[in-house]
Amino acid sequence: MKKQYLVIGILTLVVQFVQAQFVLDGEFRPRTEYRNGFGGLISDVADPGFGVSTRIRLNAGYNVDAYKFYVSFQDVMVWGENRQILPYDQNNSFAVFQAWADINLGEGFSTKLGRQVISYDDQRIFGGLDWAQQGRNHDAALLKYSKGKFVADFGLAFNQDYSNPTGFQSVSTVYETTGYFSYKTMQYLYLKHTWDNFSGSLLVLNNGFQKYETDNVTPDGVNNLQTFGTHIEYKKESLGVGVNAFLQMGDNVIGAYLLGFDVTYKVAPKVVLGAGFEIISGNDDETSDSEAFFPLYGTNHKFNGFMDYFYVGNHANDIGLVDLHVSANFILSETSNFTVKALNFGGEQALTSGEKLLGTEIDLVFSKKFKGYSLLLGYSQMFPSNGMYELKNVAENVAADMQNWGWAMLVIKPKFLN
Repeated sequence: MKKQYLVIGILTLVVQFVQAQFVLDGEFRPRTEYRNGFGGLISDVADPGFGVSTRIRLNAGYNVDAYKFYVSFQDVMVWGENRQILPYDQNNSFAVFQAWADINLGEGFSTKLGRQVISYDDQRIFGGLDWAQQGRNHDAALLKYSKGKFVADFGLAFNQDYSNPTGFQSVSTVYETTGYFSYKTMQYLYLKHTWDNFSGSLLVLNNGFQKYETDNVTPDGVNNLQTFGTHIEYKKESLGVGVNAFLQMGDNVIGAYLLGFDVTYKVAPKVVLGAGFEIISGNDDETSDSEAFFPLYGTNHKFNGFMDYFYVGNHANDIGLVDLHVSANFILSETSNFTVKALNFGGEQALTSGEKLLGTEIDLVFSKKFKGYSLLLGYSQMFPSNGMYELKNVAENVAADMQNWGWAMLVIKPKFLN
């Protein structure tokens, strides 16, 4: 009789899995990098960096009519970071990358709760930052609405660390996690409508950052920063146009802006040319409030050059940026393509010397898809101008003659169960 109950129980679970959709997949992504000026100018006496990092992920999703559930575990390993037979991970990089539930509320409404990737449009303000091995996520609650070609998301977040037991017991809400624009509170509204050849979105975002009194020890509420603007896309036949326009203001920030324009045109069946610009406001020393815009939680590696000289953990509250760029994408076959991009950089504000010109970067990327995996190769080179040496605080006579970066990445995404 017990065996019968066991069989019935197993069959019941099987029926539930058949009626639902269960997905189990993973990712194995090793990347080798040669860094000789990546992220900033390298001196001629410094040795180039070379190493291999690997991201592994295990993802599970379970969908029924009432809700969707998703969890993603990841670890980022640098080859050789742990000595042999070490009983623990020295890097402590294992993490729950995503863990959320999306509950169907009916009539086009749902709520998505938990740790999740928040990504919109071209990922200029909100993006998953997939290039970084660790990626980017948020602990947030979203109220979502979708009907036809219209979507609306309202998001809320309140971040807290319980590292101080005394503070926790006294119901303290001081948020001591800092760096990389880690926020204590977040509220945003995102609206988007899509037409046949045109789409437009509106983002209104407020972030509250833990504020301290002048002693830098005593907590004193939050500093609020508002970011709002629009992303517009137009696509018809061979022509594509994208526009970004955003403003920032708040406590200690006034009149900061980002304006970007990009156009692409397919000049041949296998050739797409592109051109555009981006202007990001910088700081004017004549005012007490900052006028420097920062793109916050976007996939910043995607913009302003792959060598990450700007807005990738750097260049905050600085002279801003004027980025003029052209590109060409060549479809070599059904499974491979090659992209070349040239970017010219200048400051939106002048440096102390009065210099604005910063330099030129060339980015090359080749990608090839095989059966079940992909290979990507990249090479970038920076040609710095006088302003870049001043900006990065590296004298020209001590900087290396060659500022370059090369990388190779293998991507395997197995589907264990679908």
